[in-house]
Amino acid sequence: MMPRSTSYHEKLIQDLQNPLEAAAYIEVVLEEGDPKMLSKALKNVIEAQGGINQFSEQVQQLYHQIEQMLLEKEDIKFYNLNSLLDALGLHLAVTVKS
Repeated sequence: MMPRSTSYHEKLIQDLQNPLEAAAYIEVVLEEGDPKMLSKALKNVIEAQGGINQFSEQVQQLYHQIEQMLLEKEDIKFYNLNSLLDALGLHLAVTVKS
């Protein structure tokens, strides 16, 4: 029997367990500016960290608020996103455009 290959999603989740990979992933998605992509990216990073239940109730509520805003294409409150990224061990940074 041949060994089962790893799916793209499984490999992505495995890679996102590395904080540097997770940060780069979120950064690229933010540059794309697509709310649905950001929602999926946050979901993937949370999955890589063991799932939403690994986080406090406050962080879970924050994630659900941001997810709802993204799905409804509303403006995201910067501080909500920053707080969620902080809970994921990440932060926003401003860099010079190349």
